[in-house]
Amino acid sequence: METQKTALYEFNKNLGAKFVPFAGYEMPIQFSAGIVEEHKSTRNEAGLFDVSHMGQLSIEGNHNLELALENIIPIDLKSIKLHQSKYSFLTNEKGGIYDDLIVTKVAKGFNIILNAACKNNDFTIIKKALGDKFKLTLHNNLSLIALQGPKSSEILEKIVNKVSDLRFMNGNNFFYNNKNIYITRSGYTGEDGFEISLPNSLAEDIAKKLLSGGAKPIGLGARDTLRLEAGLCLYGHDINETTSPIEANLKWAISKRRREEGGFPGYEKIKSDMNGGLSRLRVGVKPEGKVIAREGTKIFSEDNEEIGSITSGTFGPSVNSSIAMGYIKCNFSKVGTKIFLEVRGKKYDAKVSELPFYKKKYVR
Repeated sequence: METQKTALYEFNKNLGAKFVPFAGYEMPIQFSAGIVEEHKSTRNEAGLFDVSHMGQLSIEGNHNLELALENIIPIDLKSIKLHQSKYSFLTNEKGGIYDDLIVTKVAKGFNIILNAACKNNDFTIIKKALGDKFKLTLHNNLSLIALQGPKSSEILEKIVNKVSDLRFMNGNNFFYNNKNIYITRSGYTGEDGFEISLPNSLAEDIAKKLLSGGAKPIGLGARDTLRLEAGLCLYGHDINETTSPIEANLKWAISKRRREEGGFPGYEKIKSDMNGGLSRLRVGVKPEGKVIAREGTKIFSEDNEEIGSITSGTFGPSVNSSIAMGYIKCNFSKVGTKIFLEVRGKKYDAKVSELPFYKKKYVR
C-alpha cells in the first residue's frame, strides 16, 4: 500500500524535514534544528506541528446521538457544553482500549479526533454501533495543524482574531481567508496551544503565516519527547487493546456518572479494576544517571523479581534527565519505590516517579 502524504508534505520538505513512514503517512520526524532544539523551542516559544495524518470524524445528530455515543464512549455526553472538548476512548468488551480520542460537541453533533493508525477501524466500530441513523464523515479534505507553546496564543491571535479568548479544552468556529476553520485550545505537549482544523487548501498559507510570526517547525520526534515529559499516553505503546483505562491511570477520563452507571463495552472489567481488582498500574519511572530505558525494558524489584516493563522511554530535555513510563505490579507502584531496569543485560537503578515529569501550563 502506497504511503500517503499530507497537504503540507511539500511545504515540510522545503523546510528541510527528514521523513519517516508513520501510520501509513510520510511524516516529518525532525527538521534541521534537531529534536532537542525543536523540543526547547516548543517549551520556550512556539512550535508548529503537522498532525494531518490523524483522523477527523464528524457525526451529525441531536440528543439521540448523545445517547447512542454513550453506548461506546464512557463520558457524560449529556452534560458536555457546546464547543467543549473531552479526552476519552473507545473500549472493547474486555475493558481494553481500541483508541483514545478527543470528543468535541459542536452545533451539528460531535467532532472526534482519532489516532492515525486506528482511524479506519474506529470508523468501522462507531458506524456499526450507530447504524444508519446518523451522518458520519471521516474527512480527507481537512488538515490538522497544532501550534504549541507559551507564545502560541500571541502568534495565532495576529492572524485569527479573538482566538486567545478560548480556554483549555474549548473550541469554536473562526474565519480565515473568508473560510470557516475550527480551532480548539488543546494539544499533546504539556503546553498551552491550539489545534486548527481547516481545509487542505488553506494549510500551507496559515502554516507560512504562523512560521513568519515566530513559530518553529516541529517533527514527530520532539512531539514524542514533549508528550512523555507531560505524562501523556501514546496509543499502541502505553495503552492498547489489552490495557484497561484504570490500569493506565486514566480513571479521571471516565465521567463520574458513567463510572457508576456503566452502559459501555468492558464496564464489568473496568468496575472490577476500580473496586480493587487491579494487578498492575501505569507509573512514571526515573532512571538514575543517563541510561535510557526504551519500550520493552524489564523492571525488577530489589529482590530481583520481575515486576513490570517500560512502555515509553527517552531523554527529557526540559527536565534534563532520562524519563520513562511503564506498567508495574500495584504493590510496587508507590512514588519513590526503588526499582531496577534491565538494559542490554545490565541492571540500572531507578525509582517510581510522579507523573507528569514536567508540569503543564494550560490556560483554563
